[in-house]
Amino acid sequence: MGMLQEFKAFAIKGNVIDLAVGVIIGSAFGKIVDSMVQDVIMPVVSRLVGGLDFSNYYLPLNGQGTALTLVEAKKAGAVLAYGNFMTILLNFLILAFIIFQMIRILNKAKRKEPEAEPAAAVTPEDVLLLREIRDSLKK
Repeated sequence: MGMLQEFKAFAIKGNVIDLAVGVIIGSAFGKIVDSMVQDVIMPVVSRLVGGLDFSNYYLPLNGQGTALTLVEAKKAGAVLAYGNFMTILLNFLILAFIIFQMIRILNKAKRKEPEAEPAAAVTPEDVLLLREIRDSLKK
């Protein structure tokens, strides 16, 4: 079997299509979570901390002050953007938690209740009679 035929058999099984669908849905879901973190959660956290904008937290590595926004500071030189990292880390944690919950629900749905053991088959009367005859002949 040639490599082209093997690939065709692999693709027809649905593995490639399932993977593509998963990647597309995962990408869209990631954008939703990213928006939720940046547009909903981080402003609330920022408000609770005192109205600070985490996305502009950075340490300049080129000796300039921190009065510039992060975009301006990056243009001026190297910066350590720990506020942006905190936002992305929170984004990851939320995404990981949601995926964990989804997997948990799927695993619960897949779990089957243990099947009851089948009842012992009733031995037919003629077999019982034959066993009695056999036992009596042995004696």
